[in-house]
Amino acid sequence: MPNQFQSAIQKLPNIAKYLLVFGVIIFISFLFPNNAKFKYQFVAGQTWHYDDLKAPFDFAILRPEEEITEEMNVVEGEFSPYYEFDLDVARQKKLDFGKAFREQYKLIDTDRQFEDVRRRPEAYQKYGKAVIEKIYDFGIVELDPRHQQKGADFVINLLKGNTTQKQTLQHLLTPKKVELWVSDSLFDSRLQEPEFLLPLLDIEIFSPNVRYNDTLTKKFQAQQLGGISRMNGMVNKGDLIISKNGIITDGIYQKLVSFQKQYEREVSDKKSHYGVFFGYFLLTSLIICVFLLYLQYHAAEVFAKFHRVVFMLLWLVVFSYLISVIEYTQLLSPYMIPYCIVPIVIKNFYDEQLALFTHIVLLLIASFLCSLGYEFTFMQILAGIVAVLADFDTRYWSRYFLSIFFIFLSYAFAYFGLALIQEGNLSALDGSVFVWLFLNAFLTLLAYPLIPLMERVFGFTSNITLMELSDMNHSLLKELSIKAPGTLQHSLQVANLSEAAATQIGANALLVKVAAMYHDIGKTLQPQYFIENQSGGNPHQAISNLESARLIIEHVTEGVKLAKKNRLPSIIIQFIKSHHGTTRVEYFYRNQRKDFPNEPISEAAYRYPGPKPQTKEEMILMMADSIEAASKSLQNPGEADIHDLVEKIVAGKIASGQFTETALSFQELEVCKAAFKKLLKSIYHIRVEYPEPE
Repeated sequence: MPNQFQSAIQKLPNIAKYLLVFGVIIFISFLFPNNAKFKYQFVAGQTWHYDDLKAPFDFAILRPEEEITEEMNVVEGEFSPYYEFDLDVARQKKLDFGKAFREQYKLIDTDRQFEDVRRRPEAYQKYGKAVIEKIYDFGIVELDPRHQQKGADFVINLLKGNTTQKQTLQHLLTPKKVELWVSDSLFDSRLQEPEFLLPLLDIEIFSPNVRYNDTLTKKFQAQQLGGISRMNGMVNKGDLIISKNGIITDGIYQKLVSFQKQYEREVSDKKSHYGVFFGYFLLTSLIICVFLLYLQYHAAEVFAKFHRVVFMLLWLVVFSYLISVIEYTQLLSPYMIPYCIVPIVIKNFYDEQLALFTHIVLLLIASFLCSLGYEFTFMQILAGIVAVLADFDTRYWSRYFLSIFFIFLSYAFAYFGLALIQEGNLSALDGSVFVWLFLNAFLTLLAYPLIPLMERVFGFTSNITLMELSDMNHSLLKELSIKAPGTLQHSLQVANLSEAAATQIGANALLVKVAAMYHDIGKTLQPQYFIENQSGGNPHQAISNLESARLIIEHVTEGVKLAKKNRLPSIIIQFIKSHHGTTRVEYFYRNQRKDFPNEPISEAAYRYPGPKPQTKEEMILMMADSIEAASKSLQNPGEADIHDLVEKIVAGKIASGQFTETALSFQELEVCKAAFKKLLKSIYHIRVEYPEPE
């Protein structure tokens, strides 16, 4: 029973992994449209590669959208807006005039001025009201801001009561015209004292009575626009739309577009939404299962860890959701989505093959979600290949920006080429697409801050972190320089050897260099027991061989503790653990056998705890560490001495089985040995011996 429980506990990560995969498949499947997908793809001017296409039902041939838009613009430009008389304004203004007239008349009742007004006030009041009535009968217009720049011949529909007539603006009054008209009419009147009416008929009392009617304008404009025909003929059921290998002319292209829209409206509605969902679910499952198989057989270190599987699937979920949102809103273009972020970030933590494979898997899903067709998929795959091939070294901003520029160029030239093959000229070129592609390249810069973020969340180690760790001002390196200066010099030489070998075989040179700088930090606890730090006597002479071996081996375990305490990345800690593998502390082991030949020896007490190196970089560090340490025993070495030393050290590692768990090939091993020999010769200044002069 306990064994069964323990076995179930061990299977939990795998169960969680597959539940996660199932959840991702379900989530992505719900992002797909629930209508059947049109099964033909076509481009104007290209060849129809399918069989003869006959209409399965009657459908109308739709006019091109640009043609309809152009006609609508003409209609809108020629349409006369509606303005309406407000009859209450004139009525109210005459009442206001009568009241103002009486008040002003009282002021002159005892005055000797305006005698004619006092004699016959009714005539003056009647004339003033007649002026107001006539002015408002013409109409004082308040122009809508959209019509203020129109000329005098601009035609409007003028609604007065139940009648509507067309009128130009020159036949309507403006406040300035009213002022001139009032002054002219008063002094041309037969009144003896017309100046009495001037303050009562001041321009300020005349407010507009003809105003823009937005409701009526929109109503009649919509009716006129609605009268524009959106169809250009019919295709009857059974009619041939296009034959196999036929050229898709503009007329046929419009028929195909009309057929597709009718298909999506009628046929898709009749299909089972559950069937469509199951189809997308099946395709998504197939794509993601293939992706998992690739991880299992070609990226086992990713597949084995739950959080790394989460990291890989996260990209599929995020970018699938992004494109579905953009397709739904229709305000933005899918071309702006920076898919190249995916291979850039993954390449920073893993190899180029995994980065490109993930990018292609993501685009396989996106191609079903995007409405742009094969052009979109082609451009994104091409840009992803450029992103994988480009030198995205986050240590150098100039290289980073140059790589982004190459991605933009690949997008731009790909779109340019696609536009040419579609039309044979540049008429199909849409300048706005270049704006979206530029925004895409700009957003790809987000890969830079995403790298350290992903590093923190998922426990990766990026080049940015490695560069920070290589700073000699790091607290651990400063402590090493103070407490164990000889060890620091040894570590720096090992770093140079490791970097040179890793560069030659295409391994991660920066990683192995930084790991070499920290691999012996455990020696800071007891530096005097290591020969590179000894300047006087040897403290090992005062203790037993077993104790000496324990102290030497302890620098690995203590180094791991120190690294964890200072939060070094786990990948660096792995180098500290494995840089001696499971080898023996040979010197003290042999001394023990020599000093006590008849006593049994516990070999395990003289052997490092391991593990053996798991990666090429760990194997390189092990060899470089041993070779550098052994080279210190050489006195004025020649080329043959260095050659023999390197061969002997490497052969010893092979004999002790330290290479059994690493992927380093024999060919790469030879390249590494050559790199070690070349650098050691330069360190010891070995030159060609010139012959003596005769």
